[in-house]
Amino acid sequence: MKKILFFLTILAFGFQGIAQDKYLSEEIQVKMASMAAPEEDRDAVTVYGYDREGKPVLLKEGTNNLVCIADNPNMNGISVSCYNKKLDDFMSRGRELSAEGKDMMETRAIRQQEVESGKLKMPDAPSMTYILSGKEANLNRETGELKDAKLRYVIYMPYATTEETGLPDKPHTPGMPWLMDPGTHRAHIMITPADKE
Repeated sequence: MKKILFFLTILAFGFQGIAQDKYLSEEIQVKMASMAAPEEDRDAVTVYGYDREGKPVLLKEGTNNLVCIADNPNMNGISVSCYNKKLDDFMSRGRELSAEGKDMMETRAIRQQEVESGKLKMPDAPSMTYILSGKEANLNRETGELKDAKLRYVIYMPYATTEETGLPDKPHTPGMPWLMDPGTHRAHIMITPADKE
């Protein structure tokens, strides 16, 4: 029995160590999240990150129109993003539902119902999102530098269609803009720059 208790204790501390290893300091979270924004806007962004338990927290109150999200320590890979404040109701509702344990499909269905009922407001003009991503192995956890990071662009245009925009619903060549989820509240233009040769 003592051996089992000893083993469980070691195992518990081992998992705690893994969780602690995933945590990035507030300073590094702010730095990394801000890197998704255009350089001239980085100092004035609002940043949400994660505490040591992995719960979302406000890390920095900004003064411009961009809200940035630090990398989620509970997800694989590295991904930070910044979006126009007009998308804040939609994005923050997604974070709330995720914190309640809802999966992606449940979150999508709930937000759709709330948008259609008028409870959740979507922007009335195209709204920009910047997403910077990379591999965990390429992250320097001390400095926040991310080697070989890739930046993609998403422009939310609720209910936009392929007919009215002239955009296809899938890319035909690398780096080509295209319209994802056309005709829905989530309609958005995707622009993923092609990899350099």
